[in-house]
Amino acid sequence: MVKKLLHTRYRVADLEKTVAFYKDVLGLKELRRHTSGRGSQLVFLKAPESVGPDLTHLAFEVDDLEKFAREAAAKGYPLSDGPHQSSGGSKIAFIDAPEGYEIELIQRGRDL
Repeated sequence: MVKKLLHTRYRVADLEKTVAFYKDVLGLKELRRHTSGRGSQLVFLKAPESVGPDLTHLAFEVDDLEKFAREAAAKGYPLSDGPHQSSGGSKIAFIDAPEGYEIELIQRGRDL
C-alpha cells in the first residue's frame, strides 16, 4: 500500500494566469518547469515552509512498485503508464482512479 502523500497536481486551462495567481497572490515560488512524457506542461511551485515542491497531482510513495502494480491489477486497476526508471534510481508509474485522475506512484531509489 501507499506510504505517504508526496505532492498534488491540477490541470488548468490557462497555465500562465494560474501560475501568476499562485506566485503573485499566494506568494509561492516557482521552482522549475518541465514537459512530462505525456506532453503535459508542468510547473513546480512551493510554499515557503512546505516540504513538497509540486502542487499539481496526487503522488504517493510505495515500497515496492512491482508488487503494488500486481495487487492493483488484481483489483481491476492496472498501471496506465510505466514503470519508468528515473536518473536518480527511483521507479515511477501512474494508475488511473475511477474518475479518470492520474495517481503517480514512486518507489524511491536506494540513493534517496
